[in-house]
Amino acid sequence: MTIEDELQTTIAAITQPGKGIVAADESLPTIGKRFAAAGIEVTEENRRAYRTLLFTTPGADLFLSGVILFEETLSQRDGDGTPLPQLLSRRGIVPGIKVDKGTTALPGAPGDLVTQGLDGLAERLKAYKAQGARFAKWREVYGVTDANPTPLGIAANAEVLARYAAICQGEGIVPIVEPEVLIDGDHTLERCHEVSEAVLHAVFDALHRHRVLLEGVILKPSMVLPGKGHPPRADPEQVAAATIRVLRRTVPAAVPTINFLSGGQAPEEATANLNAMNALFPNAPWVLSFSYARALQDPVMRLWAGRAENVAAAQQAFHHRMKMNSLARQGKWLPEIERTG
Repeated sequence: MTIEDELQTTIAAITQPGKGIVAADESLPTIGKRFAAAGIEVTEENRRAYRTLLFTTPGADLFLSGVILFEETLSQRDGDGTPLPQLLSRRGIVPGIKVDKGTTALPGAPGDLVTQGLDGLAERLKAYKAQGARFAKWREVYGVTDANPTPLGIAANAEVLARYAAICQGEGIVPIVEPEVLIDGDHTLERCHEVSEAVLHAVFDALHRHRVLLEGVILKPSMVLPGKGHPPRADPEQVAAATIRVLRRTVPAAVPTINFLSGGQAPEEATANLNAMNALFPNAPWVLSFSYARALQDPVMRLWAGRAENVAAAQQAFHHRMKMNSLARQGKWLPEIERTG
């Protein structure tokens, strides 16, 4: 099998109808904060138990085609001793891996950040692949102000994303390219639209320069939304129209799938916005699906609270959120189904 065949096999598995990705790749500091907020003791065993809860949820394979893991999780096992990536693979769910090393300030671009982790990436990917990972994720973030992101910030982040994607494909790993325009701030929907368009133009220009095979890429963008400090919230139809307008202007049809991040949206809000895109734009050239973290997990973590007796209730909540987003992936979600389905 050639590398291109390998990439296409993974893409075909991830783009199965009605399915999406859960991002369970929170770094140790991030999951520590979320555990603390839910009253859960921050230990490796609790992290293992929580992720095992997610991955063993009955029916998860009906809605999930992939799971993004954190490095620690690749080597963890369930209660029967099965490695968690193997547990997922047996259920027909593709294991992936977060490979970036977090952000740092970008010199010469005050207020902008750039993500680290390219050094040694190819060697790390070889090891991750041996542990079962078939796709990877790298996130660049763009804060929005009147001055940010700067032209330098946009160009530098695009270059890093393209270098990462090219390295992944060289190892037969499908890259998730994640340029996140942050929801923090008081910017308007129109300003988010402007920034998102500039960011995605730069990203795809860089991917082209680095000879990245677009048919072997997953795009994980943010939706076009006003900042959290700019009330009122946009309704799903506004979000869908603005987001699809940006995507049509910037994303080649060769890209097979766009799996949105939830980016600070409430769980039902993220579902409604995804549904509106699929319902209003059924002929979009890409699969429009989800790669959510908190929008799938927040209700689950609160219900579980680190207690074994709460596992069944937490798994039921996870099943519900996955089902709702599967319906949204098909443009078939309705608010009343939230309360009855």
